[in-house]
Amino acid sequence: MSKELLQTPLYDLHVEFGARMVEFAGWEMPVQFAGITKEHNHTRTACSVFDVSHMGRLRLTGDDCEAFLNRICTRNLTDAEVGRSYYSHVCRADGGILDDVIVSRFEESWGIVCNASNREKITSWIDEHRKGRDVELVDETRSTAMIACQGPKTLELAQELTGSDMSSLKRYRFSVREVGPMSIVTYRCGYTGEDGFEVVIPAGLAPVLVPRLLGSKDQPHAVIKPAGLGARDTLRIEAAMPLYGHELSEEVDSLTAGQSWCVDLNKDFIGADAMRKLNDGGLSRRLVGLELDGRRIARQHAGVYRASRTVGKVSSGTLSPTLGTSIAMAFVNADDAAEGTTMEVEVGSKRTAAKVVGLPFYKRGASR
Repeated sequence: MSKELLQTPLYDLHVEFGARMVEFAGWEMPVQFAGITKEHNHTRTACSVFDVSHMGRLRLTGDDCEAFLNRICTRNLTDAEVGRSYYSHVCRADGGILDDVIVSRFEESWGIVCNASNREKITSWIDEHRKGRDVELVDETRSTAMIACQGPKTLELAQELTGSDMSSLKRYRFSVREVGPMSIVTYRCGYTGEDGFEVVIPAGLAPVLVPRLLGSKDQPHAVIKPAGLGARDTLRIEAAMPLYGHELSEEVDSLTAGQSWCVDLNKDFIGADAMRKLNDGGLSRRLVGLELDGRRIARQHAGVYRASRTVGKVSSGTLSPTLGTSIAMAFVNADDAAEGTTMEVEVGSKRTAAKVVGLPFYKRGASR
């Protein structure tokens, strides 16, 4: 018997706004509202609201939290600043990535945001490795909601709606506002390549607060629009942000995935020995950007070739709404990874010419 799909606190609002709902990581989620391309372009030019309540939100308390998190995370969290968030990986002993997470340092606790598909895996991993340590774990995923507001007009609109100057909050910092017995946490981060923030609120508040941003189906906000998982994916591909199950997996290590910046090989963590050996011996594969001829999309696992040689596989691909070109990320042999290298990519039953380009494909304020 299949599991009943979970619903976020905003499910009814999604239905009201005409979302196309799909199953994603055990949740019933909106994949699109007005259309993926429209939502993508609106995020790049104005402000979109994404429901990301399906992502895991974990709370850790206890005197051993810092040492424990330094043991299971690739990022060095020693003396982490209160009010700051850190992107990190959690890895197996062989370096395979169990998940990519955001770790946040609160005054009396630590927070972890993990991928929806990996929440049970990560909570089990934490339970296994916290034995004998003063570390307590609470899963707050169902008791809270998480909303991402993204786009160049987001901060201006936030100030108009709340009276708060969000621009004073630096990237990967967060603030906590106590409203009676409830906490509202605002993070200056996102997954689209645009500016904005993510807000975690009690689940019961979400159906009350979010309509103040979006309005109603009959009287929608003139600028703030809902967006679904489809646009979230095309936006993150343009910004070359990795997605678990695509660029990241248990079969890929952090260095090969191009994420060495979140790995401190000078400290001991689970997977450090394997990655030190890999670093010393050199990488056999690298993650690269590809720009394809034409407008056909390269799908995940599609082969990448040079002449008769198979040199890699596509991890993610899309037709970029911003750039108007077909783009992809792929793992290829390190010897074939130089920018400008010409390739062929399997698209359907044919091969399409492509070349290696720098990542990201899109950067706020400048594009290729």
